[in-house]
Amino acid sequence: MSDRLSELRTRIDDVDRRLLELLSERGRLVLEVGAFKHASNAPVLRPEREAQILRRLAERNPGPLPASAIASIWREVISACRELERRLRIAYLGPVGTFSEQAVHVQFGHGVDALPCPSFDEVFRATEAGTVDFGVVPVENSTEGAVNRSLDLFLQTTLKICGELSIPIKHNLVTASGTMEGVTRVCAHAQALAQCAGWLNRHHPNLERVPVSSNAEGARLAALEPHTAGIAGDGVLGQYEVLVVAEAIQDDPMNRTRFVVVGHHACAPSGEDQTSLILSVPDRAGAVHALIEPLARHGVSMKRFESRPARQGNWEYYFYIDLLGHEQDPPVAAALAEIRAHAAYFKSIGSYPREVSPLRGAPALS
Repeated sequence: MSDRLSELRTRIDDVDRRLLELLSERGRLVLEVGAFKHASNAPVLRPEREAQILRRLAERNPGPLPASAIASIWREVISACRELERRLRIAYLGPVGTFSEQAVHVQFGHGVDALPCPSFDEVFRATEAGTVDFGVVPVENSTEGAVNRSLDLFLQTTLKICGELSIPIKHNLVTASGTMEGVTRVCAHAQALAQCAGWLNRHHPNLERVPVSSNAEGARLAALEPHTAGIAGDGVLGQYEVLVVAEAIQDDPMNRTRFVVVGHHACAPSGEDQTSLILSVPDRAGAVHALIEPLARHGVSMKRFESRPARQGNWEYYFYIDLLGHEQDPPVAAALAEIRAHAAYFKSIGSYPREVSPLRGAPALS
């Protein structure tokens, strides 16, 4: 048996050697591509190209590694190779340890500089100004719905959505001592407090619930104040001197948050895309139906439809709509041309690759 084990380990070492040679070859090819990009002033990151690579790998994956593992491995390979051209800077809602920081590395890998910002407004401002290459912001949660400030900022910005991803949200109750002794309040982002309201009602109904700018900020306060608990993800552990009192306290075990990548880049079609719009309609009967009717007539599927008050005091609304397809696809282009002609307000905030599903291409498990 020891001879067989030694043989297997030798074969693994040989595979590792060949993988290293292939990764080095990939890096050299990327440098050649980078020279062409530099000569033509093309962007370092092409989100549509990276999405196509990940989809192709998922479809061709023979196993036994699951598609989610293949996607994670290749994101880091792509990230390391992209860094040979230039290390990107990505803004997110800080401080360090937030789910937004986790989303940055899920989307871009670790070959980037992640810049924490104190607010969603600052993420947009830094990206618009070119201080960073892209920003990452949450737009909706499966439990609590839209992240309203992010949606409102899309009305004001010239940035486009360049990509999307969703991550599972696991909330932990943390304190400096690892116990609830002497704790009188819990600090977290308002969305996190809402997502854990049922658990808090059952286990700690008398705690004062204090909304703060982020969950990481709640963890930071918990590390400094013995009377304060925080609600935060695993990312704060090791960043702040807090210990977990209770794990996974979110009311919905399938809780997820959808993030989008924002930047100046307009994505070309990738083959599996999504288009996001902001619309408003004239104040007359049947206006909303008339606005979206061209979608059905041209065979364009609507993935999301949400309204937000126009915040002008006259009960007008903006409608946030996600469509399947790229705005250059003929059916989508035809439908949008009709919608634009009839809308009181029309803004496309980007056509971009749909999230690469971690389950697509996964081998069957017996």
